[in-house]
Amino acid sequence: MTSDAVAIDVSDLAGRQVTVAGLGVSGVPAARALRGLGASVTVVNGSDGEAQRAQAAELEPLGITVRLGDGETLPKGTELIVTTPGWKPTSPLFLAAAEANVPIWGDVELAWRLRGEDAPPWLAVTGTNGKTTTVRMLAAILEAAGLRTAAVGNIGVSLLDIVLGDEPYDVLAVELSSYQLHWAPSLRAHSGAVLNLAPDHLDWHGSMAAYAADKGRIYEGNQVACVYNVADPATEDLVRAADVEEGCRAIGFTLGTPGPSQLGVVENILVDRAFVVDRQKQAQELAEVSDVNPPAPHNIANALAAAALARSFGVPPKAVRDGLRAFRPDPHRVEHVADVDGVAYIDDSKATNTHAAEASLGAYEHIVWIAGGLAKGATFDELVLTAARRLRGVVLIGADRALIREALARHAADVPVVDLDRTDTGAMAAAVREAARLARPGDTVLMAPACASMDMFINYNKRGDAFAAAVRDLASGRVPDDQ
Repeated sequence: MTSDAVAIDVSDLAGRQVTVAGLGVSGVPAARALRGLGASVTVVNGSDGEAQRAQAAELEPLGITVRLGDGETLPKGTELIVTTPGWKPTSPLFLAAAEANVPIWGDVELAWRLRGEDAPPWLAVTGTNGKTTTVRMLAAILEAAGLRTAAVGNIGVSLLDIVLGDEPYDVLAVELSSYQLHWAPSLRAHSGAVLNLAPDHLDWHGSMAAYAADKGRIYEGNQVACVYNVADPATEDLVRAADVEEGCRAIGFTLGTPGPSQLGVVENILVDRAFVVDRQKQAQELAEVSDVNPPAPHNIANALAAAALARSFGVPPKAVRDGLRAFRPDPHRVEHVADVDGVAYIDDSKATNTHAAEASLGAYEHIVWIAGGLAKGATFDELVLTAARRLRGVVLIGADRALIREALARHAADVPVVDLDRTDTGAMAAAVREAARLARPGDTVLMAPACASMDMFINYNKRGDAFAAAVRDLASGRVPDDQ
């Protein structure tokens, strides 16, 4: 859409008519930055709620026009659009921009172009799942090495705020979504990683091929390392297709014994055969599996990817170990809530797609699985096939639970299933009680829904909070009034 658009240089924005698509964490800093560069800025936003009106009230005194409830019409005279993540390429606003030959940048593209000459390099991470955890692990490792760093980007911290701020950094740990990468053609990271690829957001990208191609943009122009997942050949294919700096290397990570130019695991030790003097014969110990919190297989993979990026920046082995030991995962990511009557209760509400749920289910041997919500077009046969032998029972919740129930009937017909046909505030407590009834000592009750939360909860955080509260009630013996 942008290839034929009129070229605009970031140094030539004064007096230009720039439209910002969307408010929020990315749009507000973008509007401020553009206004500070002398641009005439209009923000368009489809929704018109209390939060949006508060943000508009912050921007309008700066001379920024905000149009709420209108995200489709291209403001007259627009010469550039800067978009926040999530706006589909097929949005009417962008189709109108293409017709008018108006270029479109993402907020990440704007941040990249606004970097100063002494800007810190970016160590960038993308993938279907595990991005936030890996970026936070990476930041912890960099900090353990004594480097000034921050975890930024799709993690909830605006890159524009970092780029335009006064805080000096040595290096940035950057999480990038496929949405952000789609609109960031100029990005050239020091090193980048694609953790994994699985169908997700296909309604936005249009196809799996387009989704993968946008993820692969993270490798374009890499200077030192393109980090890929040995267990996911599609990530290595993206490395092969990338146009990188001379001397940039492909670095794999694996849960098995690593080959040359890989990081992996040997006898419960994370080892490096990539950033050593003789990678044909040498392996550098980095940390123990027990240093990874939690030491689930998919999280060990995250740790290896973070270590690879840190090592590409010259971080010593001791900092990898110390950083992993210091790292604490965010809530609702394979979070141990409590043990009740010999049963472990694990909150992985962040598992909002089948790929994330598969990784979570693979970490435990005997599981009572709480699943369901909004499927987002997903199918569940492969997930159920993979997990069937581990399932002690299943409790289904949410709008699209029938899709999971049907997959269970096809591939795990002997597994007991409780189908909760309710979406009220007591539904999660009921799910936990049913799971406790199905579980035996030594089992794990795992809430890894494989679905989005918005049918019953505002977001996955609230869903996880409800699960944790229900588990605490169970542990204390309290029975909610709305049972």
